[in-house]
Amino acid sequence: MSIAGDLIRGHTDAVILARLLRGDSYGYEINRVISTLSSGRFELKEATLYTAFKRLEEQGLITSYWGDSGAGARRRYYAITPAGVEACFRLRAEWKETKEIMDKLLEEET
Repeated sequence: MSIAGDLIRGHTDAVILARLLRGDSYGYEINRVISTLSSGRFELKEATLYTAFKRLEEQGLITSYWGDSGAGARRRYYAITPAGVEACFRLRAEWKETKEIMDKLLEEET
């Protein structure tokens, strides 16, 4: 079963920042890890991913730089900033609170 995009769309920034907490990475790799961790049930469209990168960079939450892959191809890497780390922890707390509320609202009464 695929996860409805609307359920996660508002949390794209949090997902990207959480991935970058683990280290610098590039768009394709981030999307591959998201797909792998969700067992293929969630993938970001390329346009969504790069729009999010641009927004996060404009907000000062990430930076980008060009790096070499070793095979001659240049890739644009992204790195989280200190402000991005703070935002990631705030967004993670917001997600946990939202999840708790939704769990209560959707729980079957016994």
